[in-house]
Amino acid sequence: MELPGGSNVHLTDYRIRPPLSVGNGKATAAGLIESGCYQGNGDSNSIALHGSNVLSRYDTMDTPPSYDFYSNTEVLGRRRRFRPSLYQLYANSEDDSQPPLYEETAGAHMEGEESSDEEEQKEPPPEPTRFGWVQGVMIRCMLNIWGVILYLRLPWITAQAGIGLTWVIILLSSSITGITGLSTSAIATNGKVKGGGTYFLISRSLGPELGGSIGLIFAFANAVAVAMHTVGFAETVTDLMHEHGAIMVNQINDIRIIGVITVTCLLGISMAGMAWESKAQVLFFLVIMVSFASYIVGTIIPASPQKQAKGFFNYKAMIFATNFVPSWRGNEGSFFGMFSIFFPSATGILAGANISGDLRNPTVAIPRGTLMAIFWTTVSYLIISATIGSCVVRDASGLLNDTLSSPSSEACVGLACQYGWDFSQCISNKTCTFGISNYYQSMSMVSAFAPLITAGIFGATLSSALACLVSAPKVFQCLCKDKLYPLIGFFGKGYGKNDEPLRGYLLTYIIAACFILIAELNTIAPIISNFFLCSYCLINFSCFHASITNSPGWRPSFRFYSKWLSLLCAVCCLVIMFLLNWWAALIAFGIILFLLGYTLSKKPAVNWGSSVQASSYNIALNQCVALNQVEDHIKNYRPQCLVLTGPPSNRPALVDLSYCFTKSLSLMMCGHVVTVESSPSVVEPRSNSHVTWLNHRGVKSFYQDVVATDLRSGVNMLLQGAGLGRIRPNVLLMGFKKDWRNDSPQATHNYIGILHDAFALQYGVCVLRTWEGLDVSHPYQSHVNPGFDGGPESINTISAPSGLQTITKSAVSIEAEIQPSRLFQKKQGKKTIDVYWLSDDGGLTLLLPYLLTRRKRWARCKVRVFVGGEHEKKEEQREEMLALIKKFRLGFHDVEVLPDLLHKPQPGNVHQFENMVGCYRVEANPENKCDSGPQRAQEEPWSITDQDLERNRAKSLRQIRLNEVLQDYSRDAALIVITMPVGRRGVCPSVLYMAWLDFLSRDLRPPVLLVRGNQENVLTFYCQ
Repeated sequence: MELPGGSNVHLTDYRIRPPLSVGNGKATAAGLIESGCYQGNGDSNSIALHGSNVLSRYDTMDTPPSYDFYSNTEVLGRRRRFRPSLYQLYANSEDDSQPPLYEETAGAHMEGEESSDEEEQKEPPPEPTRFGWVQGVMIRCMLNIWGVILYLRLPWITAQAGIGLTWVIILLSSSITGITGLSTSAIATNGKVKGGGTYFLISRSLGPELGGSIGLIFAFANAVAVAMHTVGFAETVTDLMHEHGAIMVNQINDIRIIGVITVTCLLGISMAGMAWESKAQVLFFLVIMVSFASYIVGTIIPASPQKQAKGFFNYKAMIFATNFVPSWRGNEGSFFGMFSIFFPSATGILAGANISGDLRNPTVAIPRGTLMAIFWTTVSYLIISATIGSCVVRDASGLLNDTLSSPSSEACVGLACQYGWDFSQCISNKTCTFGISNYYQSMSMVSAFAPLITAGIFGATLSSALACLVSAPKVFQCLCKDKLYPLIGFFGKGYGKNDEPLRGYLLTYIIAACFILIAELNTIAPIISNFFLCSYCLINFSCFHASITNSPGWRPSFRFYSKWLSLLCAVCCLVIMFLLNWWAALIAFGIILFLLGYTLSKKPAVNWGSSVQASSYNIALNQCVALNQVEDHIKNYRPQCLVLTGPPSNRPALVDLSYCFTKSLSLMMCGHVVTVESSPSVVEPRSNSHVTWLNHRGVKSFYQDVVATDLRSGVNMLLQGAGLGRIRPNVLLMGFKKDWRNDSPQATHNYIGILHDAFALQYGVCVLRTWEGLDVSHPYQSHVNPGFDGGPESINTISAPSGLQTITKSAVSIEAEIQPSRLFQKKQGKKTIDVYWLSDDGGLTLLLPYLLTRRKRWARCKVRVFVGGEHEKKEEQREEMLALIKKFRLGFHDVEVLPDLLHKPQPGNVHQFENMVGCYRVEANPENKCDSGPQRAQEEPWSITDQDLERNRAKSLRQIRLNEVLQDYSRDAALIVITMPVGRRGVCPSVLYMAWLDFLSRDLRPPVLLVRGNQENVLTFYCQ
């Protein structure tokens, strides 16, 4: 490349100079300026990066990659930077054209965001309390996993299932929770995680439908879990009180009183803030650790006679060997019975994820803390089951007198005989009250100091209750802020620097207090476990579903997961739900399905880029590709309509009629042609609003707009480019051009040219004409498609600046000013649909009325079929036509032959037709014509010569006569469907063809649908 100024020019001479029109970081006329972004001094050749000491060696508005470009939040202390738009990069700065309205410029961002120096320098709000992975996740999860079952049921399960199967139960439960932890870690590391925990993870992965239902029941389950853990604590306290003879009222009411007092104290700790709650959790953790140490030390200390009488003999190989195999007892004595009792103790792995909004780095804390908690709690369960099974026999009497009198006594039964104790009597009578098969407090008995185990029980129950009391409001708050369900937004308000959901705390407290009044642990527990399992199932399914869709957006930084393991775990959770409690599982699924149905019906206006959306795309793409391998068949023909509506809200009747043909049947696409001369920058900026309008009206349709120099070329683009594979339009539906006589002849020629283009592309064509017109838009909106049911708005071209202003106005008026027509939305009653099947076009003229009768609003209408014929053979032709229609199985039984179609029209109507086309005849205005012959036909193809009139005289008279027939037979019909005449290109001038269509359908109160198929069969009476 040769540089100007000779060979001594250096690139440094072209460094960007500081801009001249910059002041206080505000936008000036020189260009768009944003602190830390880009700025200029009048043209694109003088653009510099602001705030950078490194000068670019070429002139550009491009900016290097920045965090601000991808973040949705701002950093305190500096203004947010914005990426220049594509228009700002490619547009000529000397061009006066304005940017497209769909361009989101930095100036738009800056509007209303300018602040004074004092505001910029104000102190940032205090940093809320944030937790790391140890205190925020690992300790919280471990405390929630450990519970009453660890202290009071694990020894009993070991006695029932044996050490071997107990380990299998523990490892199977831990495998499920571990795989769920891996799935949770994968989801949590696939983007920035905010508050909301389990609900946030599921809803952002599977979408609001499943996420919302799970979030609501998960928050409710956590609230009820507060009651369950509190009741467990209250039961232990009540038992201790009764042992010492302290009774307030009775056992049930004592549990209620103690439970309500306890949950009130826990509420005070929670509302004091996350810092206090976290300190309380650390305290509970230390208490549990001390109780574990006391237990381990107790297994090593030599057993006293009192402990030996209760079955504790320290570590013995024979005890380990005997307790290694199962010994099932009672109704619950089975593997799955023990598994159903133990599994709830393995839940609680989501306690850390539920406070994701209070974590310092959720994407690191959740995987690390959750997996470490699962590992250490699994190790603790394995150690306790192995040690208790190696030290304590299954049955013992607890009586000091049951020592063995003679070491060689053959009458002694049980393993204790080898250690000098005879429990034969209670074993044979099944009255033993001690041993791990009978005594739930075996860990307290083994412990070096029994009150420490009691303190551990208190710590485990209270910590679990506190964790649930914090989790439920946090999850519920996020759900409330998303506004998926009505009447719950009140509880979404947060207070303080940590955005504490105080209202949610009070609601959780009320729910927990109500369930505490039940005072029965076995009644509360089953349905809660099923709710938690349901959440685990969906978390694993979320991970599997996100992986299987192969979405580029699924990029978790945590790689140690398997989609197939996640699927297996989801199925296992589903099976376990019914194994634990089938009726509770049915209740859980019933609630989920109800909430799912509600969310699907309401269709919340949220878009989180869920895996369901990615899966829908994959399924649609695969099915579209698969259709290419299937040959078309007449039996599978569907009218797939390209509807030239312009903005759909401008012609609602056209949209409604087309949807009657395609609803739940085939493709419908609304096309909009924007005609401009200078710049495509006036593309309709509210494409989304048009789709929203269609959805609000209940019309399932695509919307496509194109920019073209004129209407015909734009429609041609739609005709050739619309659709995908075999899912592409085959019928063009458009409105009738009522103002063709007031518009330019070229506009009429272009309108007729659209019909010829559609025929050339093998489209069927339908033209709708209504008495009141189709266009209900503002009469002076110039951005709509010209030529369709026009009025003053039917302008062929618009300039860029004026078009820009008009579109801005119409964007506001779409909902505000338009009152959509309800012509085809009301029930039609017992009227008739009159079908004039005058020419065989393949059957489209018959198929469309049949599709109408399948809709409720048209179901009571009677279809009458009119055909042409001869008076002498009227009955014979009627029978033939009736037999043919009967073979098509359309259900049309009223057929009438019209022999008077061949009659001459009334002279007055013929005279009116001649007047209609008279001004377009060559001889009518000879002074305006240059010459005649082929050159004139080429320059003015709409002009009509005497030869053209004579050559098409028969067809012209036929259209005039047809209008008279329609006036006689179909004045009160709900809809008239008539075969559209076809004007031969080059033989019939475009204006003459337009006059045919106009005169044929004029002065008719019912809507008239002119139909012409592509001359290929769309009906068949064969089965193959």
